Amino acid sequence: MCSLKCCSLRALFLLMLCRSMQIPEAEGKGEILPPTIQKIIKGYNKYLRPFFDNGPVSVGMSLDIASIDTISEINMDYTATIFLRQRWTDERLCFDGNKSLSLDGRLVEMLWVPDTFIVDSKKSFLHDITVENRLIRIYPNGTVLYALRITTTVACSMDLTKYPMDKQTCTLQLESWGYNINDVMFYWTRGNDSVRGLDTLRLAQYTVEDHFTSVSEAVYETGRYPKLVFHFELKRNILYFILETYVPSILLVVLSWVSFWISQSSVPARICIGVTTVLTMTTLMMGARTSLPNANCFIKAIDVYLGICFSFIFGALLEYAVAHFCTLHRLSSKELPKCLTPCEPGPTETVSKLMAKAEEPPAARKDEDDEAEEERNGVLAAVANSCSAPDNTNKIYSHKSSTTSIDGKRERSKYSGCISPMSVMKRLCCIFDCFHVKNPYHIDNYARFSFPLSFIIINVFYWVYYLYF
Repeated sequence: MCSLKCCSLRALFLLMLCRSMQIPEAEGKGEILPPTIQKIIKGYNKYLRPFFDNGPVSVGMSLDIASIDTISEINMDYTATIFLRQRWTDERLCFDGNKSLSLDGRLVEMLWVPDTFIVDSKKSFLHDITVENRLIRIYPNGTVLYALRITTTVACSMDLTKYPMDKQTCTLQLESWGYNINDVMFYWTRGNDSVRGLDTLRLAQYTVEDHFTSVSEAVYETGRYPKLVFHFELKRNILYFILETYVPSILLVVLSWVSFWISQSSVPARICIGVTTVLTMTTLMMGARTSLPNANCFIKAIDVYLGICFSFIFGALLEYAVAHFCTLHRLSSKELPKCLTPCEPGPTETVSKLMAKAEEPPAARKDEDDEAEEERNGVLAAVANSCSAPDNTNKIYSHKSSTTSIDGKRERSKYSGCISPMSVMKRLCCIFDCFHVKNPYHIDNYARFSFPLSFIIINVFYWVYYLYF
């Protein structure tokens, strides 16, 4: 029992001691505040907005852009440090005098302030070194100036189809969170001049081309809210990308053309140049995409150019493969035995004669059919015997004359039904002859002229389209 009494007495003593310490603290705070502030704060309710029963309160906004730290294409946002200033009139804060009162930022908790927020902000914070960077100033007519120093990361929707020759328009939107247009009205204090600091701003990859302000309303399910929008247009500086990507890719394309002046017999040298340039171009294409979003919805201008350069480099490698194949094919055809003598007609000549014979009348064809049959039989016999025994040439022609008289009618009826397929074969032979390369060494000569010319023409169209359209 004694221990319980002692504990209760101690608790009562501590409670009385705390109350005795709080009373002087409150009295001391009242003594520190000047009479003007005491008069203003007395009876002030910070939970009620100004002009609570007399219409909406007008809040003027102005901005100072201290810096734009980063602009990320991957996250599609930018980080900026701004000085946000808000002005409004509170009739409850009027006082006598002709000078404004600059108060400590911590006293703002005793006043009503607008519930302004940044719409597309991903993360924001108020600077608090060495104290919270807030300013509160009250004028004799009740006007309140409230300033903040904020660093915020704001989303910015970007169109990267013309990257790196693109222009991006980003916004900074300010809205009221809880007060609708019947309670609060936002306006820019000086119109387009309400935002300062962009004229002296220097960015790494961008140049601020234009900026302007606008006033609108945000419509939600809970009502219509005041909204201020600051628009600024950023143009990307292309010089960095020209030196970093475009010039190396052009040099790689030119390097792949060196193989056109190397002999076709130097297989290791030409293959080494082709494979090296292809692999280097692949590495350059992968490096150019590291600072860009991985979404496939954007076919960027830099991707188009790198694709063009890769196609030319790969085409130079294929050109050597075609030229080398044609050279080997020509050498192998020279080594084959000639099965036809100079006096004997070739297959193309035989087909031509058959076509001419088909166009003649039946009476005139009768005598010529016998001659044609003799020639065909002679060609077949010549091919068979010359490949096996080249010395039996005289026997071929004697056998040809004896065979012709026996099988004339049979051969005539056989070839008379093959006129249409022969004509098709003749036309196909003409088409294939158009693509026939008589001298494979001329392929390199054609490539020396066609590759640079086509690359220059494509470059002209590329730069004109992406710079002026």
